[in-house]
Amino acid sequence: GRIDAIAVDIRGNVGGYMPAGVDAAKLFLPARAHIIAEVGRPGSPFKTYDAEGIGADTTVPLYLIVDRQTASAAEIFAASLQDNRRASVVGVTNTFGKGRIQNVQPLGEGGVAVTRARYITPRGRDIHGVGIAPDRVPGGRCGTNDSARACLADIVDEY
Repeated sequence: GRIDAIAVDIRGNVGGYMPAGVDAAKLFLPARAHIIAEVGRPGSPFKTYDAEGIGADTTVPLYLIVDRQTASAAEIFAASLQDNRRASVVGVTNTFGKGRIQNVQPLGEGGVAVTRARYITPRGRDIHGVGIAPDRVPGGRCGTNDSARACLADIVDEY
């Protein structure tokens, strides 16, 4: 069977390990597409992450469903696909807006998160504190407990 569209529901995905967001984006971007730039202190070099294009699907329409709790690595994934015009971001709110890369350093019985860098999207956006605005707002129901199908009902049918 033919695939008409791919929907990735990342509502409630609070992020995780930054390279996971980069690796997920690589699945859908052509070779040399910019995914994210990691920027440290002023004057320090920055590191870019780009797609290799190996096994990437770049033809099937792609929809990413987000909410206010979509954060961190999930935002890297969404921002890179949105900025490269590879996916439509669908939701009723902006994402969380965690545009910082942190390491946890042990401290006594617990630890402290130390910001080591910020990240910039392919189009130069710093989403920290702002989040990613959806490209499309569903006309129907798209709450936390609603299905991906419900969120996309009036959007995917347009194609």
